[in-house]
Amino acid sequence: MQDIYEYIDAHADEYVRDLQTFVRQPSISAQNVGLRECANLALGMMRADGLDAHLHELDGGPPVIIGHMTTPRSSRTMLCYSHYDVQPPEPIEAWTHGGPWSAEIVDGVLYGRGSTDNKSGVLAFNKAAQAFLRVRGELPVNLKFIIEGEEEIGSIHLGPWVEQHTELLRADGMHCLDGSVDTSTGLPDIDLGLKSVLFVELIARGAKSDVHSLNFPLLPSPAWDLVRALNTIMDENRRILIDGWYEGLYELQDEDYVQLEEKVKRVDLDAMKAEWGIEQFALGRDGIDAIKARAYEPTANIAGLVSGYTGPGSKTIVPNEARAKMDFRLIPNIDPQKALQKLRAHLDRHGFGHIEVIARGTGEPPYKISVKEPMAQAVIAAATDVYGELPIVNGVSAEGTILKHVWIPCVLTGFANPGANLHAPDENIHIDHYIKGIKYAAAIMDEFGKMG
Repeated sequence: MQDIYEYIDAHADEYVRDLQTFVRQPSISAQNVGLRECANLALGMMRADGLDAHLHELDGGPPVIIGHMTTPRSSRTMLCYSHYDVQPPEPIEAWTHGGPWSAEIVDGVLYGRGSTDNKSGVLAFNKAAQAFLRVRGELPVNLKFIIEGEEEIGSIHLGPWVEQHTELLRADGMHCLDGSVDTSTGLPDIDLGLKSVLFVELIARGAKSDVHSLNFPLLPSPAWDLVRALNTIMDENRRILIDGWYEGLYELQDEDYVQLEEKVKRVDLDAMKAEWGIEQFALGRDGIDAIKARAYEPTANIAGLVSGYTGPGSKTIVPNEARAKMDFRLIPNIDPQKALQKLRAHLDRHGFGHIEVIARGTGEPPYKISVKEPMAQAVIAAATDVYGELPIVNGVSAEGTILKHVWIPCVLTGFANPGANLHAPDENIHIDHYIKGIKYAAAIMDEFGKMG
């Protein structure tokens, strides 16, 4: 691989300029901002790198980019999944270094929304493939690309398209380059499964408009209703109280426990606490209990909660509406659609039938693969080659839309620096991590190609 790595190093400045251009194009799926423009930009970049790429229109959603390139060197096909959409940049005032779309580089760090999640991942696949074509004239494995524009809002419109185009995506393995390396070791995390995310919004309504709070004794109080409803969903020990939520839960296998035990020997959990600015993990968890909970525990997170007036000073009103945005992380064997039905039934049983439940996205099924899968072994071997040590292998983490319609053994891994601030102000990528990430992508292609 030395010839490929040397080519990547020689073209690092070009790759950084392309990432800056990519980051400077807003592409906020939650706000429907700049998505088609970003898709066209990514398409043009791929074609400029000599890669096959075509736009496919989604009914009601932004276009998806699809590519397919073959080689006589391997019988295996790898699907490279990534996404060009990003999270909303708010609060804008919390950004430094020129704001969310500046792509400014300061002391070897590129700042901007999407710099890690997931525009550097998109380009890592593209530039790795380009390097093989330029240096060797052919790829080490058959490659398919899919780059979507709604990952950050649950891939709302992707499912129906995938169902009609399964042959375009069928492959022997799939992986995604998204996220950072382990905080304490600096080595890639390799996730052999993904939690599903069920996004919901709970809405409590009262009077037709806000009313003077003098009238509170006579009025419904959506804010109090919502608070009480939320309090029935999870207890103080983080156990979800919805009937049947844990039915059929995935039971850890021997290899899962081996991975947990290996990880706890190698990671510095105190460094994780320091990165987050906390003194201890929730419920006093530590060691293998903390690692196991993070990977295998279903969650019920309140991501946003708002009602009435929250500006400076005071305003004496009874708000006519209260809203909470929640994300439930579902581990394997928890079906998202059944989970949604259970949530609705739970609220009804507790007297909150008037609270509206709106699902945001489709909530695709979670999954889990064995460490023995060729895709898993290829990623582990590539990480060991590029980073010099065995990587950190996890159970499940957080792309199920594709897998619902066409099953492919899938691995999630990443190369960004700790402190990349995914989904937060000052999202960033260290340039050296980005360039090493391209080498990582190339090594995964090479290792998977050797397996058939």
